[in-house]
Amino acid sequence: MTDTGAGRQTTPADDATPSIRVLLLLSIPAIIIGVASGFVLWLLDTLSGWLETAVWTDLPHAIGIGTNNPWWILTVLTVTGFAVGLVLWLMPGHGGPDSATTGLSSPPPPIGTLPSIALVILLGLAGGVSLGPENPIIAINSALAVAAAARFATRVPPGLIILIASAGTIGALFGTPVAAALVLTSTVAAIRGHGSLWDKLFLPIAAAASGSVTMHLLGSPALAFHVTPYGTPRAIDLVTGILVAAVSAGVGIAGAFVFPYLHRGFHALRNPVIMTTLGGLVLGLLGIVGGPLTLFKGLQQTGELIEHPDKYSAGTLALFAIVKIVALLVAASAGFRGGRIFPAVFIGVAIGLVGYALIPGMPLGLAIACGAMGIVMVETHDGWIPLFLGIALTGDMGLLPILCVITLPTWLLIRNAPPFEIRPNHGLTAPVAKLA
Repeated sequence: MTDTGAGRQTTPADDATPSIRVLLLLSIPAIIIGVASGFVLWLLDTLSGWLETAVWTDLPHAIGIGTNNPWWILTVLTVTGFAVGLVLWLMPGHGGPDSATTGLSSPPPPIGTLPSIALVILLGLAGGVSLGPENPIIAINSALAVAAAARFATRVPPGLIILIASAGTIGALFGTPVAAALVLTSTVAAIRGHGSLWDKLFLPIAAAASGSVTMHLLGSPALAFHVTPYGTPRAIDLVTGILVAAVSAGVGIAGAFVFPYLHRGFHALRNPVIMTTLGGLVLGLLGIVGGPLTLFKGLQQTGELIEHPDKYSAGTLALFAIVKIVALLVAASAGFRGGRIFPAVFIGVAIGLVGYALIPGMPLGLAIACGAMGIVMVETHDGWIPLFLGIALTGDMGLLPILCVITLPTWLLIRNAPPFEIRPNHGLTAPVAKLA
């Protein structure tokens, strides 16, 4: 490589920036941030789990009704919507930015908004809202890390702190640093300066590894589920795999197309209490139609589907997928805070199991992986995370070669699809929170 400005050849030392000493020194705060990110996520999961047990198990038993009672489902979701609306309306910080307008790498919110963000995500997770914790918890951990660094590590750039905190949280969410490395590859590749891609990934992976280890040490369950190994690839598997991934992606594209219109409709109500209460009521009705399996963020429910693939008919699985994507769209549009990846995984797995039920001889792991890949690729507009999830859900590295091939036509299908995120050019009439 030549330096045209100086007219000389660069040396390996020129590209060795940052130095090994700098990487080692910065790895200490990276590991600390990763551990803290994992702990905050674990704390949120634990508190929401306690509240979920109290609301969905202890309280209905105390008053003599079943946890699957339709009226109880409707009541809990409606009350949850009302409670979230009160926080958005009255509490300082107002729940932070609308999660429908944010992604995994969005800028962190002001520190003063964090209590309200934590409260609304806690209420949503425990109340059965079809959103995951990923966007808000990344925002919380990034804001905390920036605030701490401003006091104790002033020489570390805030942008690097945000990257490290995001990586630590993603590693904790998915239980492995691989997820963070894949998510952030394009981000760090765009960072100016010399040095290899792995120099730039070194600190994020250190944070992600410490975050994932922290979650494992605290007893968080692994993401992988037991699925029969794939075996020898067959030509027909390419056809059926592409078909399932395309159907799943098509459902995601349809949802992305509807998303801004539904978001605009709910936000036209203006008052957050009315908006989220109505959203909760609709979610309750959807929960009655789809049953308890279509409630909550969807990770535990995804495990239920994978572990009992023959328990539900193709029609029931299709109903689960339809109800869940409508619930995801309603929850994201009505002002609830949360991420969209985990619910999308449930939808994709349900679609994959429809393919498994209807296509003779289709391997179970392939059906699950392709179903998850299609819709998650639409949601993230990225190829790495869907590929990672396809392998992680099945725990079968034997699927990797064929999934890499299936990813290619699926990417071409979704490449020009509308984003599964509300952006200014969607022409929203209601104001959207902006971050500096």
